Amino acid sequence: MPSDALVAALRAAGCVYAEDEARLLRESAPDEGALALLLARRVAGEPLEQVVGFAEFCGLRVAVAPGVFVPRLRSTALVRVAAAHLRPGDVVLDLCCGTGAIAAALAAAVPGLEVHAADLDPAAVACARRNLPPDRVHEGDLYDALPRDLRGRLAAVVANAPYVPTNAIATLPTEARDHEHRVALDGGPDGLDVQRGVIARAADWLAPTGRVHVETSPAQAPATAALMTAAGLVAEITHRDDVDGTVVTGHRPTLPS
Repeated sequence: MPSDALVAALRAAGCVYAEDEARLLRESAPDEGALALLLARRVAGEPLEQVVGFAEFCGLRVAVAPGVFVPRLRSTALVRVAAAHLRPGDVVLDLCCGTGAIAAALAAAVPGLEVHAADLDPAAVACARRNLPPDRVHEGDLYDALPRDLRGRLAAVVANAPYVPTNAIATLPTEARDHEHRVALDGGPDGLDVQRGVIARAADWLAPTGRVHVETSPAQAPATAALMTAAGLVAEITHRDDVDGTVVTGHRPTLPS
């Protein structure tokens, strides 16, 4: 297929960055027949990252699988905030990990970390095991998925837990609504149900100076911070304008010396 025809087909389907997408599709297809199949999937609305099988995130090429949540640029804020408090040898947990992109990015940013990840979705777990040491990716519901010997050892819990309110799922872009598993999107009636589970039990798993970092929306950040406070943690809200990412961090109060 000529390049101009490929670009035209993508542009007609509403792809804003048609030239870039055309290049990635062509690079990912071993022959013209495969290219036509990839193009058909993209034109039908499947996320580009699921079509080509990878996403660019924090300078890494992260494996992506059909149905699994595609890493967003805004989640780089979560990586930056968490990395600023980590050092080699620390143990880190990526909850609701999806592809494991956040854990992989932290491992690249701070060499020497021991990274673990967990997700409820078997498809996400299988995908994350392609991006992280397979034996450190755990399947199950939040902390219930973890080996007991991690309790009290975590320097950081990072979570891009689903935070879209249930009644707002229908307003999401088609790429997310129709091609990412609902368990990765639906945060319950107010969008905070999964965050509640992450935050309420975090202190049991954190090291004494550990921190829990939760991605959220600017509108929900005060409510997320209130959950931190209710759990006995000091809450801090960080917003990174360059990526439109919002993170709420919780840590134990500093004791008087």
